[in-house]
Amino acid sequence: MGELLKGKVAVVTGAGRGIGRAEALVLAAEGSSVVVNDLGSASDGTAASTDPADEVVAEIHRQGGEAVADCDSVATSEGADKIIRTAIDHFGRIDILVNNAGILRDRMVWNMTDEEWDAVIKIHLYGHFYTTRAAAQVMRQQKWGRIINTSSTAGLGNPGQANYSAAKEGIVGFTRTCALELARYGITVNCIRPSAATRLTLSPEVVAAFEQRGQADIKKEVEAMKPEDVAQLVVFLASDEAADISGRVFRIVTGEVGIYQEPEPVRRFLKQGAWTADELRDIVRNKLAVGLLNLEGAVMR
Repeated sequence: MGELLKGKVAVVTGAGRGIGRAEALVLAAEGSSVVVNDLGSASDGTAASTDPADEVVAEIHRQGGEAVADCDSVATSEGADKIIRTAIDHFGRIDILVNNAGILRDRMVWNMTDEEWDAVIKIHLYGHFYTTRAAAQVMRQQKWGRIINTSSTAGLGNPGQANYSAAKEGIVGFTRTCALELARYGITVNCIRPSAATRLTLSPEVVAAFEQRGQADIKKEVEAMKPEDVAQLVVFLASDEAADISGRVFRIVTGEVGIYQEPEPVRRFLKQGAWTADELRDIVRNKLAVGLLNLEGAVMR
């Protein structure tokens, strides 16, 4: 067992499988006590089970670590409060919160139902808010805390995932604001955009899409992305050594780590007074957007 996080208490949501499971195991391996939260549901959030969380707890125990299972839902404020309370009741404090729980309800926007939109927004965006609010109330009193949120490159745009993309990019803005609000209390808030081979990224539907498009090589690349490699960055961000890093968004995948630049206008033009529609047409067409790529890859000329 390592000692980078010795004496710390971590909560990892969605920790029964995939990236969350890897995060829980690595945090425990570095000395943290871990609340393994997971509904044990299918990838669309249905059919809950206690088995995934219990299995991860058992694995941590076999490795000599401390852990307890929790199967409450992040999608309600009551559930999130119970998750954080589990950490307090069992280990006396909460130092690290890793927001990872998520589901998919993919569909093109013109066919997406209210329920499909609401379910994904509730688990991802509301879930991050509910658990962060509950954890921050305790961390403020301790004057120490680490919150690591989970976004996705899908937030930059991905067909069939309007609900997921909206939630994941909302998490980025949520991260930046929480970092500003909590800095004075010794709490850092960062965000990762991870990629790894999980049941979401290699679902039967995704695999079939790869095969249909003749993209077996891409499928192999995805399979090589290990959740454990994502978890290593989470360990660092959760440690004392990352005390001066907050409000940042990281890209992490096997063999690659990066940090996103804070969004700023790439070009801008100024004038006294307001722009007219004709002026804006000229500015946008001939100056502002010249040479920039549209999402489908076409260059604006």
